[in-house]
Amino acid sequence: MERKKFIKNCCYAAIGIPLGASFLESCGVYYATTTSFKEKIVVPKSEFIKIKKEKKIFRQFIYVEVASTKYPICLYKEGEEDYIATLLKCTHRGCELNVGGGVYSCPCHGSEFTIRGKVLEGPATKRLQTFKTSFDNENIYIHLS
Repeated sequence: MERKKFIKNCCYAAIGIPLGASFLESCGVYYATTTSFKEKIVVPKSEFIKIKKEKKIFRQFIYVEVASTKYPICLYKEGEEDYIATLLKCTHRGCELNVGGGVYSCPCHGSEFTIRGKVLEGPATKRLQTFKTSFDNENIYIHLS
């Protein structure tokens, strides 16, 4: 790479990285308030609702912290009553996955997965760990066992 081009790219990175980070921070990842008992995590359905300027906005997914692992679970709402719980740990090298655009992507090596855990693009070859979910009128239950 030419010196001039290298310096130009470094300048773009120096400006772009802080701007990108502030943008992502403003989008924010929402961690749901949950309770746990036995081998279940209980997530109120109301965690998918955000009130902004007196208007209800529905979240497509929320993050759930799990005490037994350093990785969060993404609880994805697909349709009216279909909830998919996926551990955000890449099966390739164990990096924490990013969520967006209806896919999970690995920032370390580029693997991509569907929201149901199926590999779309490697280097990962194994599906993501998913958990059975159930629900009632008020809550969603993530079954850890």
